[in-house]
Amino acid sequence: MKKYLAAMAAVGATLAGDAVAQRPVDGHIGMVEACAPIAAEVHGFHYGVLLPIISGISFLVLGLLLWVIVRYNSKVNPTPRKFSHNTMVEVLWTGIPILILLAIALPSFELLYSEDVIPDGKQTVATADGATTDFVFQNNFQEERRRVTRSEQLHVFLASANAAPQAPASESCAHNRPGKLLRAGTDYTVTGLGKPEIHVKFSTPPAAGEEVVMRGGRSLVGKGKLFGIFGKDDREVVLAPTITVKATGFQWGWIYSYPDFGDFEFTSNILPADKTTPDLYHWEVDNHMVVPVGETIRVTTTSRDVIHSWAMPNFAIKIDAVPGRINETWFKAEKEGTYYGQCSELCGEKHAFMPIAVDVVSRPEFEAWVNKQRAMAGLSPMFGAKKVKLAAGVQGAPAGGK
Repeated sequence: MKKYLAAMAAVGATLAGDAVAQRPVDGHIGMVEACAPIAAEVHGFHYGVLLPIISGISFLVLGLLLWVIVRYNSKVNPTPRKFSHNTMVEVLWTGIPILILLAIALPSFELLYSEDVIPDGKQTVATADGATTDFVFQNNFQEERRRVTRSEQLHVFLASANAAPQAPASESCAHNRPGKLLRAGTDYTVTGLGKPEIHVKFSTPPAAGEEVVMRGGRSLVGKGKLFGIFGKDDREVVLAPTITVKATGFQWGWIYSYPDFGDFEFTSNILPADKTTPDLYHWEVDNHMVVPVGETIRVTTTSRDVIHSWAMPNFAIKIDAVPGRINETWFKAEKEGTYYGQCSELCGEKHAFMPIAVDVVSRPEFEAWVNKQRAMAGLSPMFGAKKVKLAAGVQGAPAGGK
């Protein structure tokens, strides 16, 4: 089974090909690179569940057709049998599809729930003194039913005080973890699951100055074990959103606002062909949406005129923007870079000219960008006046202007 799952992952990477360019590419049949935990879960469901079932059905039907052609043609079988029913066959062709649908439905329920519900994970950070072995995670979620009740819902990391989060490899979108992930039962034990306080007890005390990072919650997202049995559990506890971005669709562009950072907004319109490269025409815009890497982002959508749809394939997001209604979704980008999507709801004659561009940058770069946007709106800086070089393509303009 492990070899099979590895083969499926290789097939997915082969089909994706050059699609790792962080935008859809003409001529490819695979999905673009998964650069968010929910996207990794979607890819795991596709390559681990749907693709094997689809392939198996296709080969079975093809084999039956070839067998019928060879075994029951008029030369080999000149006198056909005359019957209209077979109880066993009818039971099989009714029961097997039911089992197939259950095999698809059961793992999809958790995926649909993860996509629909905004994460509410919490993080507790404690600095070790070199002697303490018992650390406390505050399990006081607003709703008692969201409390951590199982050991896999609590992840414990160990990091030096000044260490930066573990960055993902440049060629992949791996988890952006705060330190080394420890193993429950080996590195530490847990008591008090389901209670307001959970105690994490280390077998040996962490060194003085090291940080014990405890992340807990029901929002476990990512590629897990197939049917809870096969493969590796690579899910992570996703923390509650730190930033909300409001995306308002209009014919034919987007308006972005950041309510957490002051009263500013900017428009995002497609760039004409003479302002960008042929490869990026129909994808590039004048002003990008900007978010920090490794943080949970809540996206709310609405529209000023007709129904649009905000879609970003690398994050496995597609949510309608409906006039007079607020919809919401979320993502957590695991890798810095520029990601492209498009409006995915037929919205009129220029529907194909509503691209979406998101810049994922470091936290200092994001704070510098926020200060710049606030200055353009006549507001004072929100963050410290550190001279941080902005990432390429990080720019913005107030709504209605450039």
